[in-house]
Amino acid sequence: MALDTDTMTALRDAVRRYVRERLVPLETWVAENDRLPPDVVQEMREMGLFGLTVPEEYGGLGLSLAQEVEIIFELTWASLAFRSITAMNLGVGSQALVKEGTAEQQAEWLPRIASGEIITSFALTEPGSGSDSAALRTTAVRDGDDYVLNGTKRFISNAPHAGLITVIARTSSEKLPGNAHLTAFLVPAGTPGLEIAPADHKMGQQGAATADVILDDVRVPASAIIGGREGRGFATAMKVLDRGRVGVAAACIGQAQRLIQEMLDYGQDRQAFGQAIAEFQLVQAMMADSMAEMASARALVRETAARFDAGERISREASCCKMLASEMVGRVADRAVQIHGGTGYIRGVPVERMFRDVRVLRIYEGTTQIQQLVIAKDMLRHGL
Repeated sequence: MALDTDTMTALRDAVRRYVRERLVPLETWVAENDRLPPDVVQEMREMGLFGLTVPEEYGGLGLSLAQEVEIIFELTWASLAFRSITAMNLGVGSQALVKEGTAEQQAEWLPRIASGEIITSFALTEPGSGSDSAALRTTAVRDGDDYVLNGTKRFISNAPHAGLITVIARTSSEKLPGNAHLTAFLVPAGTPGLEIAPADHKMGQQGAATADVILDDVRVPASAIIGGREGRGFATAMKVLDRGRVGVAAACIGQAQRLIQEMLDYGQDRQAFGQAIAEFQLVQAMMADSMAEMASARALVRETAARFDAGERISREASCCKMLASEMVGRVADRAVQIHGGTGYIRGVPVERMFRDVRVLRIYEGTTQIQQLVIAKDMLRHGL
């Protein structure tokens, strides 16, 4: 159930103030230290930012997707690391349980996810398997009333902080129709045999922790299967993927809005040949192109979110959002660096950091090339 208009407006305004007054000044510290201050994470818990999408009966705010993207627009005015710590709780970490979880699983985990007591991770990608689910090698072998998991997962967001990891593993050695060889397991932190490798050192998004997850004879009860049924792991992920892709697109737009503001501010301040460089038409062209592309992507995201909330099928549109917005923000970031000139190539300047941060948005939650395949195959199957 979505928030009423007045409450939603108050929430959005509160997040906007918090982001610009509290989070933006911390961006350099976060980038240099590659972590978020614990007091800030606690403040985000208290604001309810970990439970935006969890239903109200489990302690969340129960935002519609249209409302969620408006909050993401505001949150991602600041460094993407601040969104990353909440992203899995808002996405598959909670929504897989909302859509597919048993009543017992929902009651056990959703209130703690909503409060931010539990930070979640989703472990699908492996050293030899990303988009290709058939190549996934992590296994889950039945042993009495338990399953024993073995394998390695790679680039797992929030793994160093996670209290609960959703692990996708093979429960069949054969590739079954509909990817029914894959099953989703809930694996709590501290389970014997579960190891989190040292955090990755990435090109960008310092403060957004990713790491390998190693499973060495990790034993979980059969009740740890989301929904209690084998072979539903891929289907479970697909049920929440559309919402997740729209969420990533919203993050692209938040970053693009900030980049446009940075280029506008710098263009008005920097003088050359006796005038502000923003007065030069070629600089204006870069700013105008950026604004038009951002506004177009923002409109598509808003329309797609509204259609999702109305119960429409949006798989194609979600991929369009993710592809369009992630490619757009890459171009905007490049123009922002160009307008800043040499200054934009110096560490500590926001556009330099953002240029690196946004690059991965074209990779995770399905690469641009995967989105192209999803869109084209849907067109061939359903027409325009």
